[in-house]
Amino acid sequence: MGAEKVWWVYMVRAANGHLYTGISTDPHRRLLQHQRGKGARFFNRSPAVALVWFERCTDHSDALRQERSVKALAKATKERLISQFDAELSIAASSCAASDARAKLDPL
Repeated sequence: MGAEKVWWVYMVRAANGHLYTGISTDPHRRLLQHQRGKGARFFNRSPAVALVWFERCTDHSDALRQERSVKALAKATKERLISQFDAELSIAASSCAASDARAKLDPL
């Protein structure tokens, strides 16, 4: 049996400033697909501009749970999450479930 796929939850900013949240095994590849008009109809009105946030998850189910959590956040909270984003820490993370998006934004 092959190695387990690594799943990610990610946010992409559209040209109009709106944020799209999704999951993928390769967020950078997925951004390119969005930019080419493949996949989400979300980008039909305004093209995908940038991958602005992503976080590694333990498995597909974990990614789906985290995606739901991020989608439930207010836009201002998502913007704070993006402003605090560190790609190196996100890639090294073992689980996005262990660091729920809401927990990241709570003061210490």
